[in-house]
Amino acid sequence: MSIIQTDALIVGAGPCGIFQIFELGLLGIKADIIDSLPTVGGQCTELYPDKPIYDIPAVPSCTGQELIDLLMEQAAPFGATFHLNEEVVSVEKQQEGYFRVVTSNDKEFHAKTIFVAGGVGSFQPRKPRLDGIEEIEDSSLHFKVKNPSIFADQKLVIAGGGDSALDWALALADSAAELTLVHRRDDYRAAPASVAQLKALEVDGKVRIVERTNLAGLGITDGALTSVDLKSKDGDQQTLDADHLLVFYGLSPKLGPIAEWGLTITKKAIDVDTSDSQTNVPGIFALGDISTYPGKKKLILSGFHEAALAAFAAKAIIEPGKKVHLQYTTTSPTIHKRLGIEGESAE
Repeated sequence: MSIIQTDALIVGAGPCGIFQIFELGLLGIKADIIDSLPTVGGQCTELYPDKPIYDIPAVPSCTGQELIDLLMEQAAPFGATFHLNEEVVSVEKQQEGYFRVVTSNDKEFHAKTIFVAGGVGSFQPRKPRLDGIEEIEDSSLHFKVKNPSIFADQKLVIAGGGDSALDWALALADSAAELTLVHRRDDYRAAPASVAQLKALEVDGKVRIVERTNLAGLGITDGALTSVDLKSKDGDQQTLDADHLLVFYGLSPKLGPIAEWGLTITKKAIDVDTSDSQTNVPGIFALGDISTYPGKKKLILSGFHEAALAAFAAKAIIEPGKKVHLQYTTTSPTIHKRLGIEGESAE
């Protein structure tokens, strides 16, 4: 197991976690950041990448994905190391003063400070309650697509009505032997253009659409999917031959191992001090939707403020006895150097 020494370990690469990189960087602290998802962005990219956000200061309107792109650009000068598609499984305070953190990929971090910016926890796929899903998961039942080529010339059933379901239906329609999209409603959460494309493919006979219908059962033979049972809202039942079932019902947030870190938790949120976003465990901070305090408002802009408070408090822990000065990005030569803009005049 490799050991990574870090001054600051951020858990959660959503908007608040990414902004935490920036706030730490302004103070000369390089961070490592972990997320259970394979890409950065958290809820912004997983749940509403194309939906507009109107309450980010000085940005009248941007989509969830655009916000993440801007935050990544802003944090880029500080060279944080990203560890994606892995989850923290244990945190232990050591006598030497650092935290020993182990991840699901057997990485070990020795961190002076930890910042929990996990939104409402790690995201796990919402799974249908069907017998046998564990037997075929990742072989013929999929909650995400790792290798699209395995679906060529196969009979596919895709369940869901959001962007992921329709995007993959459109992407796989030409190469699949058969493709059926099953949706629990007759209205869609996906982009209207995607819905129009899917309906056009149905007219052309390239896909079949079954609406107002739920998954009802699985046919499994020798550890492989053979069919999918459906039941409509009207009670009608049918069975489709299927080689693969792809389910895109969205993501469900779970606190997961965070609940076992010894932190004070109220209603699935971590209690913090309003002065510095620090938890009951010195050196562990929490910000964004996963933190709580009297008067807490679960807004992205609130998390940005919490990140700034946490960064200054962490600086005092990382460099004990050294006074932490407040410097302004407009005029500070030190900050300009850290941002890579030495010599540029501030307007």
